[in-house]
Amino acid sequence: MSQHAGSIPVADVHRWVADATQRLLGFTISISDDQWRQPSGLPGWSRAHVATHLARNADHLRAVVHAATAGLPQPARPTAAKRLSGLEAGADRGGLALQIDLDTSAGALQAALDRVTDWTAPVLVHNRHVELAAVPLARLHELCVHTLDLDCGFSADAIDPGAAAWLLRWVLDLLADADLPALRVEGDSLAADLGTTGERTRVSGSDARLWAWLSGRLPASAVSGADGLQPGLLA
Repeated sequence: MSQHAGSIPVADVHRWVADATQRLLGFTISISDDQWRQPSGLPGWSRAHVATHLARNADHLRAVVHAATAGLPQPARPTAAKRLSGLEAGADRGGLALQIDLDTSAGALQAALDRVTDWTAPVLVHNRHVELAAVPLARLHELCVHTLDLDCGFSADAIDPGAAAWLLRWVLDLLADADLPALRVEGDSLAADLGTTGERTRVSGSDARLWAWLSGRLPASAVSGADGLQPGLLA
């Protein structure tokens, strides 16, 4: 289905998603209304923006799953203008409303995934044609990336090594066509080439740190050999 992700271990990823969801909700339950308004790790986004984005991501992925299992056309992704207006409206809510939205949207997605019997059905995620098995992995990436953005004490090093290996595969696929310097990425579980510009640079580290760096959530100093290279933020 892709260059790096291969045959995704759905049962394992499903469990990692459940764990990441509970970790997220455990962090966010203690955030005050004032803290929700504070900046997140994403430029121009408050923590409330991040929470709203995560909830709407769950809604969209649930719609993708429903369409695939019901034999319906894949849902169109909302326009950028609609996403922005929804983000701004959602970010203007209080902490309790944000927490309920995070919880209920994640639960609805989990319930939809629990009903899947054919993980090979074709779906469209991030404008990429993949199998339905990629949906839990896409959600795991979103949960982990944006839990980092909330700056609540979570670090990439805390990610389960098995989960980190698949997150790294996922982000390598997301960046497969990106305009990046030529890199040789060497992690715990794989080595892969990425980018085409210039002489190829070897960058190494743990799977979790390489995933976070490639996603724009860690500086170049967190991995070996990056020499100031900094990929852009993945939302």
